[in-house]
Amino acid sequence: MPDYILAIDQGTTSSRAILFDGYANPISQDQKEFRQYFPRDGWVEHDPEEIWNTTLEVCWKALTAKSVKAKDITAIGITNQRETTVIWERKTGKPIHKAIVWQDRRTAEICRKLVEGGHEETIRAKAGLVVDPYFSATKIAWILDNVPGARKRADAGELAFGTIDTFLLWRLTGGKSHATDATNAARTSLFNIHTQKWDGELLRLFNVPEKLLPDVLDNAADFGTTDASLLGAEIPIGGMAGDQQAALFGQCCFEPGMVKSTYGTGCFMIINTGEKGVASKNRLLTTVGYRLDGKVVYAMEGSIFNAGTTVQWMRDKMKLFANASETEAMARSVDDTGGVYLVPAFTGLGAPHWDPDARGAIFGLTRDSTKEHIVRAGLEAVCYQSRDLIEALVMDGAARPPVIRVDGGMVKNDWLSQFLADISGAEVDRPVITETTALGAAFLAGLQTGVYGSLDEIRDLWKSEKRFIPSMDNAKRDSLYSGWLSAIKRVLV
Repeated sequence: MPDYILAIDQGTTSSRAILFDGYANPISQDQKEFRQYFPRDGWVEHDPEEIWNTTLEVCWKALTAKSVKAKDITAIGITNQRETTVIWERKTGKPIHKAIVWQDRRTAEICRKLVEGGHEETIRAKAGLVVDPYFSATKIAWILDNVPGARKRADAGELAFGTIDTFLLWRLTGGKSHATDATNAARTSLFNIHTQKWDGELLRLFNVPEKLLPDVLDNAADFGTTDASLLGAEIPIGGMAGDQQAALFGQCCFEPGMVKSTYGTGCFMIINTGEKGVASKNRLLTTVGYRLDGKVVYAMEGSIFNAGTTVQWMRDKMKLFANASETEAMARSVDDTGGVYLVPAFTGLGAPHWDPDARGAIFGLTRDSTKEHIVRAGLEAVCYQSRDLIEALVMDGAARPPVIRVDGGMVKNDWLSQFLADISGAEVDRPVITETTALGAAFLAGLQTGVYGSLDEIRDLWKSEKRFIPSMDNAKRDSLYSGWLSAIKRVLV
């Protein structure tokens, strides 16, 4: 029998399962969207039960599509939307509140007080992160302080916290495993990325009891086995990583200096920095790239909150087109944006600005502006934001990347991939398998269970599908980018 690995890719807008064979070929997959809740301006929530139910459903459908039985699965790998926070009852497994999503900005005031209290440098030095509502710690504190009786129950050890990986693991193992991996732990603001432990000082600063927290394991580790009643047999869970680190691994960026950029709900650019965590002077994040056999590979990351959601907004709210696939032809149908710039700060701005109060805007509209101009401006905005991250990396001393390995649903758009190459000045390499987030989880699970014997063996499986070469002259590139920087300045609060 061939080796099969089931990758669970639980994202911000949908749950997906992809079945891979041992040669990293996707055999079958299924995906299901779930509801987004926006109870107030800047608040974003998910229903953890809906996340669980959609995850289980897509796993079943991915298996049955090829008549693969659970007993034929060598391992499961899990990757997830990071920072999104769930707290549940240990006794029942029932969440005490909806999941607070990474995009949520409700804890901006808590973050301001931490900065005003002089704690920003301590948090950055230990966790590698800026003080921002993006991360899990203030979300945990908010739930404990706003759900009646929650803090008392947490202190008594009755509750458990997890990012989505941990919540799914708990459910998949029937409550036997309360664990996370080093990459997800590194996104909480509670984990010391240098000692690789939950940090007592950070826990006190954010007022989070340690009894809530999961064990932290390597990315390829024994996370437990699934309850046989769920999928038909016990299956080892051997790999786990936050979505962007899973994509870094799936893109085989194993050498220092290699860069990947993922274009999904948000956009996340990560550069492998090797065995040392490099502190950014330009508000990028120092984080864990991956941890294997207790050895940490560090990374520097720039996070953009709205990429695919920009397209989603233009489709669902503005009704500019019916299907995202139409955007490529619309962008090609005009020579340029006619001077239009769209700044998609719907939930604030991420790196390198970190302004939770900024809001989206469209500049440069005239009577001649058309929906095609606006759509093209929306796609260009994603690429401009990517260049923002590259400029921050360069200012931090990194070499300007000659090649960016890209993935995620948006890069299937050839026009966008070419404009990214043009505006960044870097070659853009698109792999055969663009769902590298799921692939990275599969690689990690396969590494743990012996499907793959080494990183070299995994590296040999990576294949480029198309490379986009910059063709824009420097003067035009700089002029367009200058217009973008002017637009950004006008939305910063």
